[in-house]
Parts: sequence; structure tokens; C-alpha cells
Amino acid sequence: MMATNSISVRENWERSRVPALPVSVNLLYALEPVAAALGLICLSPVLVFVAIVIRVLSGASPLVAHRRVGRCGKTLWVYKFRTMWPSGGFARAACSLIENVADDEPKLKLGPDPRVTSGFASFCRRHSVDELPQLALVAAGQMSLVGPRPITRFELREYYDTDATEVLSVKPGLTGLWQIRGRSRLTYRQRKRFDLFLVRRFSAGLYFWIIGLTVPDLLFAKDAW
Repeated sequence: MMATNSISVRENWERSRVPALPVSVNLLYALEPVAAALGLICLSPVLVFVAIVIRVLSGASPLVAHRRVGRCGKTLWVYKFRTMWPSGGFARAACSLIENVADDEPKLKLGPDPRVTSGFASFCRRHSVDELPQLALVAAGQMSLVGPRPITRFELREYYDTDATEVLSVKPGLTGLWQIRGRSRLTYRQRKRFDLFLVRRFSAGLYFWIIGLTVPDLLFAKDAW
């Protein structure tokens, strides 16, 4: 069933006509993998430290991979540091570096998630440290620093419907308008509106404006929990 949904999304995208991206955005797409690779190298001590702490606290794989829909409807596995585990951690056992997580029906974040039982994990979520592994996807050309948030098949079908084609015409991003304009407080309708605005007005100027506003939001954990 999942494979059929993925094929359907890709076929619908291929049959649709979506305006080409500006040259400046395509140039940024070409430069991002190099910048992301350098970022991974510079941040490698931090990434290793976070992974070790999470492994010790949780007793499980430090990374989880969530299945999302990427550009043109392709399946995209989005990496994040694990931030949810039972109080006291899982039973210690041999584990891999990454655990693939099946698609779940997403839920709006109306406040702090009770499944986040660690202060360290809470800090990582609020300051988006848990999303740093996604730089590897930017380096691989599968994601962008700026773009619509990665969405599930359920969200695509339930909330985006006929607008899915536009959202899938660009790469999903680590940050976007949704991140700097409400983040966890937004409803799905608001998120969709911001995603569509970004796609329809995408430019180098908007790209750098979003990055500029993302930095202080992450430092001060604005609208995050």
C-alpha cells in the first residue's frame, strides 16, 4: 500500500506542470551540498558527543529515521537524534546506529510532549540540535537548508491534496517560513499556507532572509517545545 501511494504521488507530480525555479535558487541548490559537508565536518565533535549521550541515556540507537515524501514524490528518510524514550531508558541491548520508524499519523504539538523524559533531549528539541543530522541529506542533495517542512504521506493526502504538486516541486528544508512564523504553535492549515507561499515566492532573497531569522529563533528556542 505504501509503495502504491509513493508511485501515485510521483505520477501525479510528473503529469503536472510546475513553474521552473529561479536560476538563483538552482544555484543555491548546487552550492548547498558543499556547504553542508563542511558544516558536518566542523560540527562532527558535537554530533558525536550528542550521539554518545543519547545512547547512554536511552539505551537505544541515537538516531531515528522517519519516512517522508521528498522532492517529486520520492521517498525520503529524514534523520534525527532520538529525543523520546521511557523514563530510565530502554533495556540495554545491542543496537544499530539508526532505527527506521514507521509512518505514524502526525499530531499537533499543543505543548511539551510527555514522551520527552530527559532534560537533555528537551534541550535538543527546543534548539533543533536533534535535526543537525539532516545536514547529511543536504550534502547528498536530497534536502535544502530552506524549504517546506518534510511531510508524511498522510499529511500530503489529508492536508495538501491538490496543492501537493507545488510543495513537492522543491526540496524539503531544514528551516522555512513555518519555523520562523510560529513553529510548534501553527495549525496544519497555517503550515500549508506558509509552505505554499515559500514555493510560489522562492528567491535567493527570501532564502537568506529565512536563514537570518532562523538563527536567533534557534538560539532562544522561540515557539519550540
